[in-house]
Amino acid sequence: MQTGIKAVMRWIDDEGGVTAIEYALLASLIAMAIVVAVMTLGTSLGGLYQDVAARITAAT
Repeated sequence: MQTGIKAVMRWIDDEGGVTAIEYALLASLIAMAIVVAVMTLGTSLGGLYQDVAARITAAT
């Protein structure tokens, strides 16, 4: 009985899981920021390449 209570108390005091969850949330936020940045940059670059292609076509 005493070892069961000690095991439960150790489990309650263990903060390793909380830290892992915090790191997972931080990593997911960073990943979302990267995805948004890449999508925005991709859209901007797509418009730029279309503009350059149109100017080259018009110049020839």
